[in-house]
Amino acid sequence: MSATDRTGIVTDATVRIISAPQPDLPESAWRFGRVPFGPDDIVAEGADLEASTLVDAYSHGLFPMPIGRRRLGWFSPQERGIFPLDGFHVSRSLEKSCRRFRVTLDHDFVGVMRGCGDPHRDHGWINEEFVAAYSRLHRLGFAHSIEVWRDDELVGGVYGVRIRRFFAGESMFHRATDASKVALVALVDLLRAGGFSLFDVQWSTPHLASLGAISVPRPRYLETLSEAVNDPNGRQTESHG
Repeated sequence: MSATDRTGIVTDATVRIISAPQPDLPESAWRFGRVPFGPDDIVAEGADLEASTLVDAYSHGLFPMPIGRRRLGWFSPQERGIFPLDGFHVSRSLEKSCRRFRVTLDHDFVGVMRGCGDPHRDHGWINEEFVAAYSRLHRLGFAHSIEVWRDDELVGGVYGVRIRRFFAGESMFHRATDASKVALVALVDLLRAGGFSLFDVQWSTPHLASLGAISVPRPRYLETLSEAVNDPNGRQTESHG
């Protein structure tokens, strides 16, 4: 178990949940392993948001986002953002913030998704179709959320997709200062405790880079991804210097 637990999230129960065996799903009709990768971040359009479709896509390095109002795009960035699990930067002020909130795992998955999809946010594109699709993944054990609470109020969180020792962070939100950062701290500590080998954040923004995120080329990312989704005991090897 991880020696670092800055939010109190790491318990025998939460580690069992984040590391639990996952069911076999029907074979996806879309075969994302055959999608050709070109020079752009978007590599395909169409398909659906069924559980088997999503798991197959993430297993092969793709994730969905809407394009306009009606088109579904599948992205595999040329430069992929990841958090090396031993390279997350926690400042003294953030450590103090970690003690100001209560943090939970999987207590309000839909609430976190809707917080991330708030239309008043700049990136609040997550609609009810995505909420329903990822809620199905959550019920099947392929998606998890970290909630950050101030008293009984949900003030921040992060959610994502898990396949064996791979976790894809999808989105985070905050309604109180540092709440989303605290959610990330909790998630990193829990992933380390659970023996995860890859924490994907899609694109490395300046904000995420300040916390330790790095960018790796698509081919290198896909190699690391394959190890994580096929080897339950794989460990992260990316440098973060």
